[in-house]
Amino acid sequence: MGLEEKLPSGFLLSTVEQVAGWARKSSVWPATFGLACCAIEMMATGDPRHDFARFGMERASATPRQADLMIVAGRVSQKMAPVLRQIYDQMSEPKWVIAMGVCASSGGMFNNYAIVQGVDHIVPVDIYLPGCPPRPEMLLDAILKLHDKIQNTKLGPHRAKQIQELELSKVRRLPLLNQTGVS
Repeated sequence: MGLEEKLPSGFLLSTVEQVAGWARKSSVWPATFGLACCAIEMMATGDPRHDFARFGMERASATPRQADLMIVAGRVSQKMAPVLRQIYDQMSEPKWVIAMGVCASSGGMFNNYAIVQGVDHIVPVDIYLPGCPPRPEMLLDAILKLHDKIQNTKLGPHRAKQIQELELSKVRRLPLLNQTGVS
């Protein structure tokens, strides 16, 4: 017998952070940035079988000013990198990025001067999605993980404290060479 059983029906218990997180995760508008074969799989995620609309994402934005999620699908060339950064800068805050495919995540098999070795050299990435190319189901799983991240993002002074704690935890980590069991 908890508090919820003593309240009359029709009452909802929540915090402002939880309500804001729910609203933000339920209205993510993607700006698709398809560059190669991963873009075909990204487009397949919008079909009725996989259906972005279940997650409030049926409106893929053609303009970055109305989008808050960038899905970078495929390899990014050095010539395309400034365009990618410009589109990211034009997106509204808060904004998130999914690096879709091994080429967007790490350059993939293209280890040469023409391809950026990971889109995280240009924009901050929230979710890395592996695969060559990743299946639509994998993209939906990455979107659900991003929704969880958005839902649990703190607001206001709590956000600043959360960022500070994350930065301190990264600084305290030992370098890979000093960890035991790694040769």
